[in-house]
Order: sequence, then structure tokens, then C-alpha cells
Amino acid sequence: MADKLIIVESPAKANTIKKFLGGSTKVVASMGHIRDLPKSKMGIDIEHDFEPEYINIRGKGDLIKSLKKDAKQAKKIYIATDPDREGEAIAWHLAKILEDEKDKIVRVTFNEITKNAVQKAIKEPRDIDVNLVDAQQARRVLDRIVGYKISPVLWKKVRRGLSAGRVQSVAVKLIVDRENEIEKFIPEEYWNIYADLEDIKTKKEFQAHFYGKDGKKLEIYSNDEVQVILDNIKDAKYIVSEVKKGEKKRTPAPPFTTSTMQQEASRKLGFTLKKTMSIAQGLYEGVKIPEKGTVGLITYMRTDSTRISEEARNVAKTQITKLYGENYYENRYYKTKKDAQDAHEAIRPTYIDIEPDSIKDSLTKDQYKLYKLVYNRFLASQMAPAVYDTMNVNIKANAYDFKANGQVLKFKGFMTLYVEGSDKEEKEEGMLPELEENQEVKLKKLNPKQSFTEPPPRYTEASLVKALEEKGIGRPSTYSPTITTILERRYIEKEKKQLYPTELGKVVNKLLTENFTDVINVEFTAKIEDEFDEIAEGHEKWKKMIREFYGPFEEEVEKVEKELEHVEMVDEVSDVKCEKCGRMMVYKYGRYGKFLACPGYPECKNAKPIIETIDVPCPKCGATVQVRKTKRGRKYYICENNPKSCDYISWNKPKVGEEWNPEEKAEFEKENTTKKKTRKTKTKKTTKKAKISKSKTGKTTKK
Repeated sequence: MADKLIIVESPAKANTIKKFLGGSTKVVASMGHIRDLPKSKMGIDIEHDFEPEYINIRGKGDLIKSLKKDAKQAKKIYIATDPDREGEAIAWHLAKILEDEKDKIVRVTFNEITKNAVQKAIKEPRDIDVNLVDAQQARRVLDRIVGYKISPVLWKKVRRGLSAGRVQSVAVKLIVDRENEIEKFIPEEYWNIYADLEDIKTKKEFQAHFYGKDGKKLEIYSNDEVQVILDNIKDAKYIVSEVKKGEKKRTPAPPFTTSTMQQEASRKLGFTLKKTMSIAQGLYEGVKIPEKGTVGLITYMRTDSTRISEEARNVAKTQITKLYGENYYENRYYKTKKDAQDAHEAIRPTYIDIEPDSIKDSLTKDQYKLYKLVYNRFLASQMAPAVYDTMNVNIKANAYDFKANGQVLKFKGFMTLYVEGSDKEEKEEGMLPELEENQEVKLKKLNPKQSFTEPPPRYTEASLVKALEEKGIGRPSTYSPTITTILERRYIEKEKKQLYPTELGKVVNKLLTENFTDVINVEFTAKIEDEFDEIAEGHEKWKKMIREFYGPFEEEVEKVEKELEHVEMVDEVSDVKCEKCGRMMVYKYGRYGKFLACPGYPECKNAKPIIETIDVPCPKCGATVQVRKTKRGRKYYICENNPKSCDYISWNKPKVGEEWNPEEKAEFEKENTTKKKTRKTKTKKTTKKAKISKSKTGKTTKK
């Protein structure tokens, strides 16, 4: 009989904390949620004050029996699920399952899985925080109501199987709105004039850019304006009118929050949000390291706080001064944003002495990359700033002003270890020659350059997370599942990191935003998040919030259903004739996007895919190249004659004049053959298992 029973979510987490506790302690895993709303119906009793109808999750019957048995035998039960609202809700559901042992149950949390943190938590148990549970229930119930009430409208007007969601629909809206901006964008012409100059004394060359006239900034919009300026400075002397020397400091970025970790992992490592969170979960729960056993390497990975503990601050100081010297250390405190849930720290390494390279062989390639990113970011956040010497020069050419800027790094500081990534390309500036006021510099060449304004960039996973966070949509735990969901629903697709709305996504977004304006909008979604925070802090009751939401929402749904009752979605007619019955085929939307179908259904069931082509001929035979997609949505390029008379196939879009490279085909086939073999192996195993099962019953079946 165990004195203590500790319940966590995962076996990995259980294995990590076992070694910190005595032999009379048993650690078991609930395998995540144990109860949830049913999948087959809404599961919210609207008539009885929105009471959720929780059920035990299918397939967890044996686990529940085992947990009850362990609970009965223990003297005290510690529920140690994750330290956030979701973890608190799992703890509450576990307590409901173990109702018979409720007097023994306490709640413990730790932000990192270390010996000190775990033992301290066991010594300081508390009750389950009902306010946090209620905040999670409010989110779950509200999202279930929105999904179950709005999705059927999509089924009737677009196709069955589609879904709408409070946060996912707003994320799709942001991507569609950005695409509309790009399509409507009209480029505007503008010009720059660059002067290649030489310092007469040192013969060093540098470049200055046109600024304006008589000290005032002047924009240039046409070639005619450029010619006027060039005529006016045709024989001008270039005189240095002002030299400003200074020093510039660049400070490090704060330690990671969930959002910034996802963004940096996307920029620097090319990881998807889902992959980042999966790897981070493993690093948090524990990795087996020789001579150390299973070790939790990072703190809890769902947080929007940049705060770190004093203990972590001290070990960072020791490590920085040991590796780089005292002048590289600077004690830093970072301001956490106003609406952050500051319950636990920023993401950081749990043991600063476990350097990434020292355990590289114990980690997978991706674990090593992410752990190194977290480790270096944290250490850099407590380092001294980088220092640059700067020089800003104004140069007169008659009445016109040219400016030149230069800088040189004189102390690397934190940049020795880590530099934050950026979605924009950063241009390095060199130092200018030692120029003096009133000296003349020699003109080598004037370079007028025509440019055009560019549309806003498409979102990437990283920039979409940043936008969601800035607009107050969702919380650290929701970014990854939100973007994963809309990709899986095929409302958006990803190509070279950029997110595009699909035709299906545009249709769904149009229907939702035009008919559910009070729900599918940024302001409402952000306001709801604030209300969840109020519930978590005990300032608002969750059922009161749902009541206030439901009345107006139900009216809106009924109004939309009535308005759309006699409205038929008109299918867009194509220019393709049905070869079976002669009707002009129409565009439809299926699971994998847009396709052609005969409008004569069900009499004529003809349907075919829309074949996308590119304007570059096949590098091997010169025929048309088609664009297709794998089942996972990845694009590839294939000759229209493949496999009849040409075997061209490639992941990469061919270029004009490019020669056929058979290695591309080999790479494509290698990936797809591997997947097929894996599926085949699984099938054989399943068949063998089925035969064994039948033999146990004593029955024989002819094959």
C-alpha cells in the first residue's frame, strides 16, 4: 500500500518525477483528459442553466478502474497535472472520478520537473482552484455551443463535415482579409538616388542616399522628378555639412514565451507550431540522459510571462561569468504584458549546467535544436547589450541633402551567443571613413533606382501567431491547435511557409462573416478572452457569462437560418462540358478542395479534379506540367505525359531552360515508397494478429 499516490498526465512525466520521491510513493498517469463532452451531441443542457454533460472518455474504462484501485489503497492522493487551466480542469475531472476518496485528494503544481520543485510542491499542497476550472469550462462550453450552432449552417449551404469555431474562424478571416489586401493592392512608383562617394584623403569609398532639399525630407515619385534633381546637382561639389558620432546599444530579447518560442522555432528551425509544441512537451516531461536518468530539461512550455525566478537569475549569472567573463553579465528584468497570465515563469532550461552540446547524443536531432534555442535565448536574456560605434553624416550637393550612416560592432555582448530572428531581412552597415565637417568628398557615380511599393506579406505560422497574440485572440495553449485545425480542415494551405486561403476557406469565411458578424470578428473574440481571465481570477461567474452570451447569439442563429432557408448557394459554372451528358460542369467543394461536377446529379454523377498547370514546359519532353498534391497537401509538379511517355516529377517548380534532373524523381519516389511500405507492413501485422485471434476461438476460416 502506497503512502502517497501522485497522478500526472503522461507516463514520461511520471517516470521523471518518480526518482525524486520515496519508495512508498506511487506515480501513475491519467493519459490526459479522463472525462469530456460527448462527441455525438452538443452535451450542454441549455434548459438547465448550461450544465455540461460530461462522460468518461471511451476506451479509458480499465484505466479508471486502475486509478480507483490505486486511490483506495493510498493514504493521500496528489493530483499533479500541468500548471494551467487545462491542467486544473483535468485535476477537477480526476477528483470527480475519485469522488469516494475526496477527503484524501489535494492538488500540487510545479513549473519545472526538478527535485526541488517537485518536493517543494508535495510539501505545499492546495485545493483544486475552481476559478481556473470554471474558466476552462467557460471556454469549452462556449466553443461547443458556437461550433454546434453555426456548423450546421455550413453543412446546408456549402457541404457536410465542415466546422466553424470562435477562434479558428477569426484566424481564417485574418488570412482571407490579408489575401484580399494583396489582390486589391495597386503598386505605387517611387525613386531613390544613391551617390557612390570617395573620401579624398583615405581613398575609401562609401554610399549616401538622397534625403531632401534645404534640410527637409523630399519623396521622389517619378523619373521626371529624378531628372530635375540630377540637372540641379550636375556640377555640384559634395561637401560634408555635419558629422555625428555616437554609440548605440542593442539589448537582448526576453526569455521565451509560448508565442515567441513558436515564432523563433519557425523562423530559425523551420518547425511547424505543432512540431514545436510536441518537442517542447517532451523536453518538459523528461528525456533519458546517461548517469542522470530521466530529466525534465525545460520549464513549462505554455506561458505568456517573461518573468524568471531569482534562483534562475543567479545560476544564469554564474554560467555567464564562467563562460564569458563578468563584463558579459547584466541583471535584467523584463516587463510582462498587461493581460499575461503570470502564474508561472518564462520558458527556460531547468538545469543551466546541462549544456546542449553535452547531451547532444541523448537527444533527437530536433530535440537538440529546440533545447539549444531555449537554452541560448535564456542565457542571452541575462547578458550585457551589444555596443556599436555609429556615425551619421549629412552631405550637401548645392541645396540638396544626402545622408550616409555607418556603424561598427565594438562589443558583441549577448550577440556572442544569440541573435533574435526577424521576418524582415536585416541589412548590415559598415563603418564610414573618418570624415570631417566642411570637407569635400568626390562623386564617383549617381545611381537613380526605380522601385514600387509592395503589398503586405502573407502570413506565416510565426507571423499569424504574433498577430493573434497582439489582437488578444486565444492564449498560449490555443495558437498551435487553432492553426493546425484550419490547415487540416483545408480552409488554408501552406506553401513555402506562407499561408493562403483555399477556395473552400474563402467560401466559408464569406458565409460566416456576412451572417455572424457579432461572433466572427476580432473584437468579440478578444473580449471573450478577457472574460475568461475575469472568471479565472474569480471576478465573474462562468454560467452568468454564458447566459449573457447565449440569448443574443441564439437570436442571431435563428435569424440567419430563417434568412438562408430559401437561399440556395449558386454553383459557379465552368467552361468545361460534361462529356457524359453535355451540361456545363460546375465548381464544387470537397474534402480536398475545389473540383468539377456535373449539375445533373444524381442522374449524371460525372465528376473530375481541376487540373492546375504552370506556364513552364516539362524540362524533359516539353509537354505541359501539372500541379498536384499529396494526401498531406504538399504540392508537386508532374508532366502531363507521366507515366505514359515521360517520367518527369519533382517537388520543385521547374524553371525556363532548366534541364531534367533524375535525382528529383528519385527523391520524390523515395519519400512516397517509404510511406507505402510502412502502410503495407502495418497491414500485414494486423492480418497476422487477426489470424491469431481467430485461432484462439478454435474457429477456422478458409482463405
